[in-house]
Amino acid sequence: MIWKPLVGIALALVVNLADSTTVRAAEDIRIGTFLSVTGVMSLMGDPEKRTFDMLVEKINAEGGVLGRKIQLITYDDGSEPEKAATFVKRLIDNDKVDLIIGGSGTPTSMAVLNLIERAEIPYISLGGGVGIVDPVRKWVFKVPPTDRMAADRVLAELKARGLTKMAILSENVGFGKSGRDHTVALAPKHGIEIVADEVYSPKDPDVTAPLTKIRGINGVQALFVFGSGNGPAVVTKNIRQLNFTIPVYQSPGVASREFLRLVGNAADGMRLAAGALIVAEQLPADDPQRPVVVNFKRMFEERNKPMDVSTLAGHGWDSLMIAVEAIKRAGGTDKARLRDEIERTRNFIGTAGMVNMSATDHLGLGADAYHMIEVKNGDWELSDTKFR
Repeated sequence: MIWKPLVGIALALVVNLADSTTVRAAEDIRIGTFLSVTGVMSLMGDPEKRTFDMLVEKINAEGGVLGRKIQLITYDDGSEPEKAATFVKRLIDNDKVDLIIGGSGTPTSMAVLNLIERAEIPYISLGGGVGIVDPVRKWVFKVPPTDRMAADRVLAELKARGLTKMAILSENVGFGKSGRDHTVALAPKHGIEIVADEVYSPKDPDVTAPLTKIRGINGVQALFVFGSGNGPAVVTKNIRQLNFTIPVYQSPGVASREFLRLVGNAADGMRLAAGALIVAEQLPADDPQRPVVVNFKRMFEERNKPMDVSTLAGHGWDSLMIAVEAIKRAGGTDKARLRDEIERTRNFIGTAGMVNMSATDHLGLGADAYHMIEVKNGDWELSDTKFR
């Protein structure tokens, strides 16, 4: 007669286990972000945060991912690498997140890499510097095309234009410093001689001193400004105040409408290598990226009127969508499985281009991720073929 209570106990255990499994399955997916919503990189962090808020709201309203809602935990690092590291530690130790996205720029992204690797947590960076993923780190991925790719594209165009003597003016930290280093390394391959190499701080209120130095050097045929956030806007205004007449190239760090608002018509005639998002409607009708960037642009601008979409907002879309698709393929948020599935991202068409990651490539973008764009009448104009 003792079998009846044993059966009851067994059934109770099964029910309790089932309830426990249901509770675990219903737990939120915890995604941590650290962004430069304020500070010198706010031109990057603010649109990224707006994108995350918009997409998480949309995904949760549609039932979440695998029946689980996304809980977004966001910290503003104020564009300070030290704060970025502090917040990432908090996301890992206190908030117990499943995945981390962030680092609006290269300095804040680079500051957290060792923490990420020690914690063994999947991380997708929004920074442009190639050093974030080269060398490849097991748990670190990124979505923007690299500073090295941008430098290579600009140098190729200078060569096509027959401009062989150039000056560089770069920020002395992060994306600007890394971009400058890659430009210097790649220049000989294109037959380009760097005849002036000056730097500025992203917090400088005026950059006329190094620009005056560059203007006084004989033989300079072009100027390449490498930086991100608010700094390049100061440089651009100073360039026009000094009446530079040589071609001026900017880095992808300025690819936002807010940059154009800050500088007015001072950027007219300047060129840059940047992603497709800022010229979405100008892409050819048969370009597979066109519907992606056009739809995202419409969604972002409808929600954030009167703000225009920017390349930086697109980085937010790419990173979260790559993460969501990886969570689906992994069947949940087991960190090792999720890491593996991010690495297996194939044929993902994002705002930055077609992404095909691998064990040896945690970016997955090709050289065609960048388009050549010119500023005309205070607006962006696609001009890929102008100097080919």
